[in-house]
Amino acid sequence: MAEQDAPNSGNPAGSNGRPLAERVATRIFYPTSRPREKSLREAASDSVVLVTGSSHGIGKAAAKKLADAGATVLLVARSREDLEAVAADIRAAGGTAHVYSSDITDFEAVEELGRTVLAEHGRVDVVINNAGHSIRRPIDESYDRFHDFTRTIDVNYLGPVRLLLTLLPAMRERGSGHIVNISTWGLRMPPAPRWAAYGASKGAFDIWLRTVATEIAADGVTTTSVYMPLVHTRMSAPTDFSGVPGLTADEAANLICHAVVARPREISPWWTGPVQAWTDLRRGAAQRFMERGFGRLSGD
Repeated sequence: MAEQDAPNSGNPAGSNGRPLAERVATRIFYPTSRPREKSLREAASDSVVLVTGSSHGIGKAAAKKLADAGATVLLVARSREDLEAVAADIRAAGGTAHVYSSDITDFEAVEELGRTVLAEHGRVDVVINNAGHSIRRPIDESYDRFHDFTRTIDVNYLGPVRLLLTLLPAMRERGSGHIVNISTWGLRMPPAPRWAAYGASKGAFDIWLRTVATEIAADGVTTTSVYMPLVHTRMSAPTDFSGVPGLTADEAANLICHAVVARPREISPWWTGPVQAWTDLRRGAAQRFMERGFGRLSGD
């Protein structure tokens, strides 16, 4: 998920080439918590952290930050070549990284991945579920594309479940562990046109993890759901989000590091709580709002 800077649009550019207005809007509307270096080092040092989708973008940036803080980072993604490049950067900076090429939609391979990392490292202290697959497509273009839904559910839901079913027993037996799920702020909003496959798959894992959290808390295993706002990455690039405020991969990685340090139950833009409350109380009104305000734009 390589970082993609938003177009300048003729405005004075700030950090990462973003216009000042966009940076201000991002600061106001999106969380950008960044833990202190000392706190991150205390939380990450000597820990074993597995990061899925770590060959690009958010996962890559988070893995580097955690490795810099002293964690042993287990890099997981499909492309071994890309993972080796990330690992080389980490090692060159004095960090420790191990590469595990695996397709999260291959459930047997994912189970084997879990068993392998436990055998080779003895434990996994933190799992960062970052790998994801996004599809934005209207339903009238999806009638003969059932594979869009199966692929998305495999990447965003079933694959992560298979991995955690392998890693959780050891965490619970040891009495410690932390799971950070990179979810989406869209789950705190009324359902939006074109996002049926993506929203349903992310929602499925979100509910699964929050439900499992009620069972594993007594064993010392904690979870954080990061309802990530828009991040300008390779994954979001197919949709034209130019001019829309969003985080960089580095800023998103800071949120993940904050999750590792503070271990809150969730991280979400401040305004999504009131929006979700309104949606729950006035579901019909919220649905009509999305239909009238956004539904007619879905074919654009």
